[in-house]
Amino acid sequence: MTSERIYVGSYTNQPGGGDGIGFGPLDAIALAVTTADPSFLVRSADGQFLYATSEGEQGRVVAFAIQPDGGLELLNDRPTEGKHPCHLEIDPSGRYLLTANYTSGSVAIYPIGADGSLGTATQVIQREGTGPNQERQEGPHAHQVVFDPSGTYTFDVDLGSDTVYTSTLTADGQLEEVDRLRIHPGAGPRHLVFHPRAGAAYVINELDSTLTVCSYADGKLQVVQTASTRPADSPGENFPAELLISADGRFLYGSNRGDNTIAVFAIAGDGLSVELVQTIGSGGDWPRHLAFSNDGSRLYAANERSDAIATFAIDGDGRLTADGTGISWPKPVCILPV
Repeated sequence: MTSERIYVGSYTNQPGGGDGIGFGPLDAIALAVTTADPSFLVRSADGQFLYATSEGEQGRVVAFAIQPDGGLELLNDRPTEGKHPCHLEIDPSGRYLLTANYTSGSVAIYPIGADGSLGTATQVIQREGTGPNQERQEGPHAHQVVFDPSGTYTFDVDLGSDTVYTSTLTADGQLEEVDRLRIHPGAGPRHLVFHPRAGAAYVINELDSTLTVCSYADGKLQVVQTASTRPADSPGENFPAELLISADGRFLYGSNRGDNTIAVFAIAGDGLSVELVQTIGSGGDWPRHLAFSNDGSRLYAANERSDAIATFAIDGDGRLTADGTGISWPKPVCILPV
């Protein structure tokens, strides 16, 4: 059992949900703070502050000061001016917090004060557009905001319109669009990761269980490969969620909700093609989020519907082995190692 401590975000308003954010080593996670639907968590680079979504109809973002024992002290919260915020990112300068509001399809930006508290939003961008999936793509659905490795460009991923928007973030907290990538219709792009060194990026698509491989340079993404996140002829419905890339850029890990597996891809040396090399049971039902341990030797999987956090050892070939040290936590949907 690892002694590493983790924060756990969860849904609190679902039947059987918990009360807020959990914290502790795997064998002793306890409630750190009571807060509503903290479905995504990020920590400031200096480790002093933690920010959480409050994923409700009246969305909010919440700021906490991290105490010496890992406890959380509420600083303040702000409305997201959108419904169901599902992802957060701190810009590389540490000056702004960005959030994606899923249901309303908007992106909001907040200044971060010296004391870690959040100011009034400097901008709320409302995306537009639809896709061919009439049930899930009736309008825009922002699912992630992320920066490229250089910190120069900001990307927001819209599931509803099969679009990835590229922008720059100005000094006064405004996104200025510079490009758009159209993923194939009906893909439902959800999360994007960049190769740490090669000019490449990868998008996991929720609605058709695919992974889009892109070349990347100077804010421009271009599709070069599309691969499945599941073996051929897999039965039933499946909805991929999280995507991780190893620190050395050799492997990708994606969660499959429905198949209840983790897909492992080997990445070519130039970053521009991938091969599905393993799918392994996620250790529960509906794996929404994945996270690496700080040393990169283990992977955590948050299985939302079975109230289970599973852990896996990662071998030298990138493959996963369940290590049997999983724990129970109500409706876990985000894991943040300390």
